[in-house]
Amino acid sequence: MERFLLMLLVPVAAVSAAAAAELRFKERALSDLARHVPEILKTYDAKTGRFGTGIWICNDQQQMYPLAAAYAASAPGNVHHKDPKLLEAIMKAGDALIEDMDEQGRWVFRKKDGSTWGKIHMPWTYSRWLRTFGLIRDAMPAERRERWTKALSLGYGKIAEGALRHVHNIPAHHAMGLYAAGKALGRPEWCQQAAKFLEQVAARQTEGGYWAEGGGPVVVYGFVYVDALGTYYAMSGDRKVLPALERAAAFHRHFTYPNGHNVETVDQRNPYHAQVSPGNVGFSFTPVGRAHLKAQWSQLGGPLDADLAASLVLYGEEGPLAEEPSGRGEEVFVLRERGVERAATLRRGPWFICWSAYTARVVNSRWIQDRQNLVSIYHEKTGLILGGGNTKLQPAWSSFAVGDLAALAHRPGDTNPSFLPKGTLYHVPSVAKLSTAPEPALELTYGPETCRLRVVPKDERSLEYVVEAAATSGLPIYAHLTLIPQLAGRVHFVAHGGQVRTETAQEPQSGQTLETAAGQKLKLTATPIELSAEQLGGWVSYAGWRLRLPPTASLSWPVFPHNPYRADGRATPEEARIVIRIPLDRQHREQRVVLEVP
Repeated sequence: MERFLLMLLVPVAAVSAAAAAELRFKERALSDLARHVPEILKTYDAKTGRFGTGIWICNDQQQMYPLAAAYAASAPGNVHHKDPKLLEAIMKAGDALIEDMDEQGRWVFRKKDGSTWGKIHMPWTYSRWLRTFGLIRDAMPAERRERWTKALSLGYGKIAEGALRHVHNIPAHHAMGLYAAGKALGRPEWCQQAAKFLEQVAARQTEGGYWAEGGGPVVVYGFVYVDALGTYYAMSGDRKVLPALERAAAFHRHFTYPNGHNVETVDQRNPYHAQVSPGNVGFSFTPVGRAHLKAQWSQLGGPLDADLAASLVLYGEEGPLAEEPSGRGEEVFVLRERGVERAATLRRGPWFICWSAYTARVVNSRWIQDRQNLVSIYHEKTGLILGGGNTKLQPAWSSFAVGDLAALAHRPGDTNPSFLPKGTLYHVPSVAKLSTAPEPALELTYGPETCRLRVVPKDERSLEYVVEAAATSGLPIYAHLTLIPQLAGRVHFVAHGGQVRTETAQEPQSGQTLETAAGQKLKLTATPIELSAEQLGGWVSYAGWRLRLPPTASLSWPVFPHNPYRADGRATPEEARIVIRIPLDRQHREQRVVLEVP
């Protein structure tokens, strides 16, 4: 605690024009933090000490953390510094957590949709409560301070006993909080335990700069590890974790679309979300990380989130930037591990394409998604066009599927489904080989079949998408093109210092018009659309692009994923895909699609 409190008391430096090659953010972060305070307090109930709207969840109380940072920040112009009314609101926020916890320091894991997922020592809430305590402790009345001390000691005692048993994103965040708890509560053994675990976390990072879950990267959850290690580094000065922060920053820099959205193609856990990821404080400790923050913040178009601003004020490190990528020329990145090409990105003019050769067997768990959707295509004019990521119980999201598509389906309302095919179906490859010369291509094994996929940009306005199959097994073979809908009320992705959640509108508004060569003109709503090859007539256009299709292609909308974050797995149209299905057989072993962006 002492380290970041000392940093906090240093006056904020002004931005210098001479420091063009450096990232200076303290002034902006404090300004944005101060702007958020009145908005946060609008959701505060002085009677209960609770924040938020709708169904109350323990995570709502995390707003105390940015309020405490604003309260403690000794900087010119900070009107919230040592504000007694703000202090009272912060203290009541912690009191509300104490009143809701059980005898083991746990809260009900409750979500805004009313579902409950048992009891938990919520890591995001605990770490923010503990850090809040470190900021206001000396200003608290003795009786209240003692009550908080007792409650936090209970919770972190339980966390120390049982939460750091294996390297994973949640235990990593718990360990960071435990280190802070050791400092604030006078428990040096907790600091030692947390430091040892977080050094194991850093050591477990892969050659590619990510932490593997489900057979490869989980792009979004990588932010959890970076935030945990970065905040720990700020508090401890443990330089052994810096190389991991640098490698992780490089990974995220490569797997981010030009508009600041995360690349979902290699992400086992999370589908595509049309949201700029602002990064977190862990990126501020290396030149490549600061360069990533600068690029992301240029895409935000608004203030930094209150939680991020608080961490930057408290812990962030300003400094030099890594060299920026060169212009609009061709940029190819290949992620190799032990000499094997596992993923690649290509930026050629306005195009950005990602290929994934990560594979994993289908497992009967809602949290481990099927690695099925292996290519994404982005254009600067339209954003993401094709791709969208992985799910479960939905073979139509697979780049290829071999066998009976009806062998895997989601039954509405089923809270405990089997995620394994009930019949002959191969919708994830058992083997994937990525080659990058002369053009990137994937060779994929689906049971008895071998399929191949190539994406070749022709110029700034067009590319070819080529699918092939050996077609020797006699089983049905389908290639799928998963296309991103453009609906009002999109799914929003939020990541605050490692905390991840999604917020989805329940009733979509109509999207842009989908048109076909046969004269169909349709708005995308919740109403299903099925268009045969005859109804397509050879091409379909939508949202600024056009696909020229083989004569056997058909279209379906909406093709739903299984949402693991809802108990019954239901999904809304904003989460769905437009799917083009192209059959392959012995007479049609190769099919070509031309994607045009006029």
